[in-house]
Amino acid sequence: MKIPSISTLPEYKNEIEHCAKFVAENLEKIGMSRVEIFKTEGHPVVYSEWLGAPGKPTVLVYGHYDVQPVDPVELWNSPPFEPVIKEGKIFARGATDDKGQLFVHLKSVEAFFKTEGSLPLNIKFLIEGEEEIASESLRVFLKNNTDLLKCDAVLVSDTSLYAAGVPTLTYGLRGLSYFEVEMEGPNRDLHSGSFGGSVANPINILSDVISKLHDKNGRITIPGFYDDVLKLSKKERENFKVLKFSEKEYAKDLGVSELSGEKGFTTLERIWARPTLDCNGIIGGFTGIGAKTIIPSKVTAKISMRLVPSQNSVKIAKQFARYVKKLAPKSVKIKVTELHSGQPGITPIENPANVAA
Repeated sequence: MKIPSISTLPEYKNEIEHCAKFVAENLEKIGMSRVEIFKTEGHPVVYSEWLGAPGKPTVLVYGHYDVQPVDPVELWNSPPFEPVIKEGKIFARGATDDKGQLFVHLKSVEAFFKTEGSLPLNIKFLIEGEEEIASESLRVFLKNNTDLLKCDAVLVSDTSLYAAGVPTLTYGLRGLSYFEVEMEGPNRDLHSGSFGGSVANPINILSDVISKLHDKNGRITIPGFYDDVLKLSKKERENFKVLKFSEKEYAKDLGVSELSGEKGFTTLERIWARPTLDCNGIIGGFTGIGAKTIIPSKVTAKISMRLVPSQNSVKIAKQFARYVKKLAPKSVKIKVTELHSGQPGITPIENPANVAA
């Protein structure tokens, strides 16, 4: 966690490579029989295996050693790459995404080797450095190394416990469709005192478009968006209800007075099994100290959608781009660019690997 392996910023390239080597060295230390660092067009992929249990299943553990940027740094209570322990918890960038979970799996394997001298099954590790930036290099690596990666089950080392002391099996993950929407009005920034009322303000227009992406019930208004959504089964909804969950405590922890989202679903259902759309950021106009009365020339918004089985990110991307362009008036030019995407996934609860877990 002390290694600032930020994958999205080029200036951290050396730290990324350092972290890949650190992971590889630890895989060797715990007793894995094969450890390799594969070069890619982007960041390195670390692969490791121990196949000393003939006739037994092979589990591939997937994880990542890269982390997100840390800004705004001033909001951290402690330096992001100087881990501290508070009330039994480690605080640092990557502690829960994904260095903490990944290291738990490494130490579990090490514990088996130390106490039993061997493992009850075969194991492989696939650890990448681009999870936070859409895993482009991993996609190529997967296509080129299908035989190397053969296994009976994949364990994703990038999830969390529902609560301390509560064994948790995550059998599905939401996907992603991430866009940048740019709107351009006048050919330069204009003085609002001289030009206000004569031209469209791109920030006003984009804000209006974003506001129309949800209806009053919190549903996403993109035509066809929900067509392929896999509905929760009766058993799944019952399983969710059994879990101890306090909306009051959840809201308190997040610092909000009330929770919000799609009506007709519980909070757990919304965050685990329903698709979402969020504006992640808006860039444009004057944001400095004091006042500057301009009508900005351009504005850009970052918008992400979390997808659920059986939605398809390619289909959703087309629907989103078409709809946003339709909402934009002729008074502005609009450019819609897809930045990242990832398909949602789910494994049936009755799958043998889940049952064994």
